[in-house]
Amino acid sequence: MLGLALCLPICLILSSQSATAQTDTNTAGAWRATSRLGYGPTAATAQAAGQNPKAWATSQIEAAYAASQRAPNIPADIARFNQPMDALARDFRAEREARKNIKEQASQPTGGVMTTNSNISTNTPADQAGPLGFSREMTQTANAWRLMSCSDPALENPLLARMTEFWFNHLNVYAGKGAVRPFVGHYAVNVVRANALGKFEDLLLASARHPAMLFYLDQAQSNARGLNENYARELMELHTLGVDAGYTQNDVRELARILTGWTVGLQQGEGFRFADRLHDSGSKTLLGRSVNGGGVREGEDAIRMLARHPATARRIARRLATTFVSDKPPQALVDQLAATFTRTQGDIRAVMHALVESPEFWRADNTLFKTPLDFACSALTAGGGAKERREIQLTLGFLNQAGQPMHGWQTPDGYKTDAATWLASEALTRRADYAMTLGGRMSEPAYLQPFLSAATRDRIAREQPATRTGLTLASPDFMSK
Repeated sequence: MLGLALCLPICLILSSQSATAQTDTNTAGAWRATSRLGYGPTAATAQAAGQNPKAWATSQIEAAYAASQRAPNIPADIARFNQPMDALARDFRAEREARKNIKEQASQPTGGVMTTNSNISTNTPADQAGPLGFSREMTQTANAWRLMSCSDPALENPLLARMTEFWFNHLNVYAGKGAVRPFVGHYAVNVVRANALGKFEDLLLASARHPAMLFYLDQAQSNARGLNENYARELMELHTLGVDAGYTQNDVRELARILTGWTVGLQQGEGFRFADRLHDSGSKTLLGRSVNGGGVREGEDAIRMLARHPATARRIARRLATTFVSDKPPQALVDQLAATFTRTQGDIRAVMHALVESPEFWRADNTLFKTPLDFACSALTAGGGAKERREIQLTLGFLNQAGQPMHGWQTPDGYKTDAATWLASEALTRRADYAMTLGGRMSEPAYLQPFLSAATRDRIAREQPATRTGLTLASPDFMSK
């Protein structure tokens, strides 16, 4: 009894230390899971993930996949960008016709007086009136949806928003290219979001058939008499195999020939149209395989072959690992993800399960730094989501200044995600300015306190209450994920 009496206080202390260590581990795991498989915790997800971070993370993959199979929850006042393709095509044609009419009228002699479109009010900027404002409205509403969906779990599953960002970046299109602009939001929702956790080849084929991609990489202009190799080159170099996969310039040309006739059909109200008369029906050889006169199926088979190639598996595996685990992921993890990709013929959901269940995902020394979009979405999440126009405009302005404008990367390689690209003193100053401005409009997110270091909490506690939210969002702890 004496021995038990002496042991009891020590045993209680050791038990308490063990429980504290487990709590700290769960807190760190909850931050990692919610910040990498979404854009940071809410009060509700912090509690749920904190109970069992790995189980919660695994459940999010299935929840995100289920959400991807449902229609998006887009607020009615911004939903026009996601109207059916025939309606988008109609409005796109109307805008082009209106601009053509203005140009023709402006070129006609009028005795020194410039003519104007009689349907346009003299008090309304030309690019916002009637059909002339269509592309601008599509760009603005698509931007708003992306910020709303990444910051409000009631609108969008956080992992699905994250996967939409990942795949949009991998299959990038640039909204600044004229004909692409009105279709970018539709592309993000109906190509990327809808296939974000399905089979990679289905995602790739959907991208290849969408007017945003067909216009962006000039595939719509490619035909048997005037071959354009832009899309074929990027399809091999960036979307699938990778530049060092051993293919040749002749393979690029042969793939471009295979894809002739893949164009847009906006006059017919279609986003994609295969024009057989524009197709090169001669024999081709791609990566050593003979391709003969199969019309549209030639391109479909070629894209599926590229999607299933071992080099593609390695490229996608590495890109997922650098996005979700570390800027320099362990090769063993990349190999494991590539093997899962190959075994499942590109099942993205299966690859994400392998990633989340790997020990590398949870290792504390595998760190990541938030990109500007990461940071903005997580800050908006902490405030309950982007719900007001002023928050959206503030955030879009920040992203422009920070070098990551929404849908604004001109080249098809997409934005970089590594710390070396984004961790700079001037960039941190911009983040701090944004955090302080946004934080001034928010209630203090007390649920974030357990995720901050003791030093950060102590430093913030010494400041005025009005600045504490902004300082929390600007802290080094909040910048990491």
